[in-house]
Amino acid sequence: MSTIPKRRYTLEQYIELDKNSAERYEYFDGVVVDMAGGSLNHNRITRNIMHSLENKLVGHGCAVLPSDMRIKVPKAFPYRYSDAVVVCGEPIIEEIQGQEMLINPLVIIEVLSPNTEAYDRGAKFSAYQSIASFQEYLLIAQERPHITQYVRQPGGKWLRSEVEGLEETLKLESVDCTLALSEVYRQVHFQPVEGLS
Repeated sequence: MSTIPKRRYTLEQYIELDKNSAERYEYFDGVVVDMAGGSLNHNRITRNIMHSLENKLVGHGCAVLPSDMRIKVPKAFPYRYSDAVVVCGEPIIEEIQGQEMLINPLVIIEVLSPNTEAYDRGAKFSAYQSIASFQEYLLIAQERPHITQYVRQPGGKWLRSEVEGLEETLKLESVDCTLALSEVYRQVHFQPVEGLS
């Protein structure tokens, strides 16, 4: 995540930039940030989670959408990008200056990287919580087989749980399916941690 040329953008200028670029940008009160540049592991994890969820959600009336699907976020207008998103039922789309935004995500998935982890866990998650349909958030580590899961509870609180290890599974409460971490991390190579043998 890096900021592009140091200048302030109006919302209209940002949308034109995002509309006419192959890169993905997010807008923060006049500042535009480049969201592109995932590593090989990042891309493999994203591919694996999408493939696994697609297979498990057949017949559930749900779809898995990729990272270029804009998500309307009331608390972080106009929209944000995730690594993957699950929508159940008919996707509700709203347009802003010709750009489509998904209104009704159910599950939002982020693959963590060193430059975005604090943002994904903090300000971005806080903003996502302003989406009425949003029920489940997955944060997937790249450097080890580890997933943090948040599930919205009655009253708006979020229940956090963690799953670690390739032999483990994760139950997605909002779509009633189970993911094997061995599937999520298929073909992902972990770097040895320094100081451990």
